[in-house]
Amino acid sequence: MPDVASVPSTCDDARFLSDVEAAESTTGRHPDRVEHVCGRVIAVSTAKRTRSGWHGYFYVDVGHGVSIRIVSDLDRMTAPSWPWVAKGDQADVLGRYYYDSPRSQGIDWTHHGTGRNWPVEGYVIVNGTRYQ
Repeated sequence: MPDVASVPSTCDDARFLSDVEAAESTTGRHPDRVEHVCGRVIAVSTAKRTRSGWHGYFYVDVGHGVSIRIVSDLDRMTAPSWPWVAKGDQADVLGRYYYDSPRSQGIDWTHHGTGRNWPVEGYVIVNGTRYQ
């Protein structure tokens, strides 16, 4: 479980990039981490149904040539129909960073509410509008 006291109140892309570097330089299981990133949206994907419901996906440029996939649980978020984000938008995201491999990583749990295994409510702010 993440340390709830360490939830960043503002965007900290430098911390995120350090956490990505640490994840990519070690083997074995990687703990999920609370991350607060921000940057320009560089791509938006269509919504997809997974075994846990409808999800929207977009990618945020966090600097230094790194972008990260943002996963939004559309069934749990209070937001308009997908897509409510577009290429070129500014995004500010608080959520859970998961790292399975270099090709399978992202930030999810970007919605309101907590769970048995995740105690932090996430959100996405796009051009000043908050979705949760």
